[in-house]
Amino acid sequence: MRSDAATLAGTHARTLDFVALAKPRLNLLVVASTLAGYAMADGESLGLVRVCGLLVGTGLVAGGASAFNQVIERDLDALMRRTRTRPLPDQRLQPIDAVLFGSIITLAGVLLIAATANLLAAGVAITTLLTYVALYTPLKRRTAFGTVIGAIPGALPPIIGWAAVAGQIPIKAWVLFGIMFLWQLPHFLAIAWMYREDYARAGFPMLPVIEPDGRSTGRQALVYAAALVPLSLAPTLMHMAGDIYFAGALLLGLAFLWLTASFARTRTVKDARRLFFGSIVYLPLLWMLMIGDRL
Repeated sequence: MRSDAATLAGTHARTLDFVALAKPRLNLLVVASTLAGYAMADGESLGLVRVCGLLVGTGLVAGGASAFNQVIERDLDALMRRTRTRPLPDQRLQPIDAVLFGSIITLAGVLLIAATANLLAAGVAITTLLTYVALYTPLKRRTAFGTVIGAIPGALPPIIGWAAVAGQIPIKAWVLFGIMFLWQLPHFLAIAWMYREDYARAGFPMLPVIEPDGRSTGRQALVYAAALVPLSLAPTLMHMAGDIYFAGALLLGLAFLWLTASFARTRTVKDARRLFFGSIVYLPLLWMLMIGDRL
């Protein structure tokens, strides 16, 4: 009996470690952003079953990208307090396990997107994976500009959703890409400031590491947040959403800008954390406003 219980507990713990590789909570925003792109696109509805397939497929590809990223960065993750208990640096899983897991869920996700949507959406999903794993992940070790590069794959999920419906990627879809691209940079810079000592310990040349006074970090975050305000209003100007969205997006954008300005002025961990939490509230609310106003 005890042996069976121990085996069951070990299997459960191993399953949780594989789930941790996919970062499901983090990828909820990826799935939500794909849904926003789908909802805003011009075209016929895919139907509930196919939409669910699209979203699950996108989540699987995002999970695969996370797994591959953790394989590549396992040595550096072991040096940072916030990541050293992950399954790979803690040696609860072996790299080959993570590679196989990432490959399986990535292939399943791409095939699911292709089957429930179309090849263009699947192609964008593959592009998202490749730019994240093969471009952003190695550049992150070499240059502070890697943060900007990393925002490219992070901004592609709305394009996946749009392509799934329309079978093409017009200018309107790229507006959603731009919104998510600009949103990510204050979000990432806040994280980099909060964990700058960890990043320095691992040798990541993040902006707060190479310029520790934080002025450049605050200034860049503020520039991106300021640019986000007018771009977030573009859906109304391009007749994608109405006046309710415009008013809500303006209020959200100004609130996000205020949080960023507070961080840029004080450069305290407290204000960085407020900016971080504000950012993860901002984006879902913006998508809900956009979709709600369109309905």
